[in-house]
Amino acid sequence: MKKIILLFVVAFVCVFSTGDLFAKGKVKVDKALEHAARQYLYMRDELKGTNQFPKTYDKHMQRLKTSNSEWWCSGFYPGTLFYLYEETGNEELYAEGVRMLKLLEPEQYNVNTHDVGFMMYCSYGNANRIAPKSGYKDIMVNSARSLITRFSPVVGCIKSHNRGSDDYVVIIDNMMNLELLFWAAQATGDSTFYDIAVKHADTTLKNHFRADNSLYHGLNYNPKTGTIKHYQGGQGFSEKSAWARGQAWGLYGYTMMYRFTKKPEYLEQAIKIAEFVLNHSNMPKDLIPYWDYNAPDIPDALRDASAAAINCSGLLELSQYVSGDKAKKYYKAAEKMLQTLSSPVYTAEVGTNGGFILKHSVGNIPSGTEVDVPLTYADYYYVEALCRYKSLVDKP
Repeated sequence: MKKIILLFVVAFVCVFSTGDLFAKGKVKVDKALEHAARQYLYMRDELKGTNQFPKTYDKHMQRLKTSNSEWWCSGFYPGTLFYLYEETGNEELYAEGVRMLKLLEPEQYNVNTHDVGFMMYCSYGNANRIAPKSGYKDIMVNSARSLITRFSPVVGCIKSHNRGSDDYVVIIDNMMNLELLFWAAQATGDSTFYDIAVKHADTTLKNHFRADNSLYHGLNYNPKTGTIKHYQGGQGFSEKSAWARGQAWGLYGYTMMYRFTKKPEYLEQAIKIAEFVLNHSNMPKDLIPYWDYNAPDIPDALRDASAAAINCSGLLELSQYVSGDKAKKYYKAAEKMLQTLSSPVYTAEVGTNGGFILKHSVGNIPSGTEVDVPLTYADYYYVEALCRYKSLVDKP
């Protein structure tokens, strides 16, 4: 499977503060990656070899908050470790990633969540790409088979949340799990995986977006007819608002869809979302969005580093599928996001923040959980964006 990210094994010996990461113009990507690697070695030490996965950090209790392998974020920590190993060559990072894979292995048979793509592809997918091992393929294929058990041909989507028998909830986040299905189609030659991914994306394209190219976080379908029962605000301010991370999932998701299918409608949709985000009147100048573009307390609303990191990685890929002014616009926007995220405002000093790289992400404000904290998926997509940026900067 072709990916934008290239393999660069680099050894670093310099010691620096977060202030050194911020530079006018180009991002000091090597230093940012080395800083991130040092943080994740610190986080590894904080975990002390337990069977727990990091979720966030409680600054009041001064301790990591963790989960077991069933939590939807479990794949991000090992995935980030593998990205950092790929860029720094630090074997300790790789060893910790492999240790976590063993803990994740049972989730290949988890049919109770749509997030098996996040869990198993971000982890095993990166491991298999960097250093394939016997058994990785079977685990990922089994994971893809578990994921498609949640697909309904009546609705045309993979079910996200498990609710009542008359509910069929689909959230925009689910677009991100489709990459696992494309990999499985390529690995096995079974077009079922490909067809389900395309059908899910088509149904989402038809129903999730408003006229201005903002999107609904969730839809609840009638499972018997496939008709829409109602829209859901989910983690956004309301069902009519534009939740920032949801927009980012859509941007990244449809860019990824174009990578695998080359269908022009997916590229067009990714461009529409990118334009909505970058041109929004409530987008701050530093391009780190408020948690919802329609949050009532802007400009005092919380920013969401996780949404910025996902946007950044998605825009770097999207910039390679367009040309001219659009390509330059998306690349420069992503570069500006990386400059801000790698500054002391968002990047924690080594040995702080529980080992998490980024500060100031927002999980779920409506439910009051994970508000203005570090999050594993913010780190994952930030590091992925650094890797993508490096590959483009180093490109002949």
